[in-house]
Amino acid sequence: MKALAPAAMRPRKTPHQSRAKVTVDAIFEATLQVLIRDGTARLTTTRVAERAGVSVGTMYQYFPNKQALIYALNARYLDVLAERIEATCRDQHGAAIERMIEALVDTYWCAKTERADVTRALYNSVAEMDNDALIQHFAERTNTATQRMLDSAADARFQDPEMTNLMLVTVIFGTIRNAFERNLDAQAAAGLRDELVAMCCAYAGHARIEP
Repeated sequence: MKALAPAAMRPRKTPHQSRAKVTVDAIFEATLQVLIRDGTARLTTTRVAERAGVSVGTMYQYFPNKQALIYALNARYLDVLAERIEATCRDQHGAAIERMIEALVDTYWCAKTERADVTRALYNSVAEMDNDALIQHFAERTNTATQRMLDSAADARFQDPEMTNLMLVTVIFGTIRNAFERNLDAQAAAGLRDELVAMCCAYAGHARIEP
């Protein structure tokens, strides 16, 4: 189920045909390019349309205004990110707890840093926007996926599984976002990644029920 956007930010229609999907993908990519190059303040639907190679009228078929376009772009980004986390959690089902933690850290870290300019542009684009529904929807999806993964751990059971899961995802996601915003160099980032894994594994060891 998709997060319900505020009324003023809902797209006018959703593309279903292949050609329409290609058009919307081009609009999203053009929006990212304008955001990266010029920032949110200078982004206009006219600039995006020119960059995407479509008419402004075509833009308005899907997005009623600039805010709706930015909201939809962020919704798609979080949807793809949630899908990656869900896939990792499925792949790690039944693994050892330390392997689960390491895989989750690596998935989220890579997602945030592989196109750092995109991540930064999207963070900036929603600075003054009400995107609580998007964040809540993302949290619900990822919490469900990580909880199922932890519940299947081959070598660990927890006294309070929901709290253990909440603690782990909060620390992992929060630390990685903070590290990204600090713009750490490669050496510092690699060191922090290793320390984050070690800290979460130590916490999981503390929270697990002894046999």
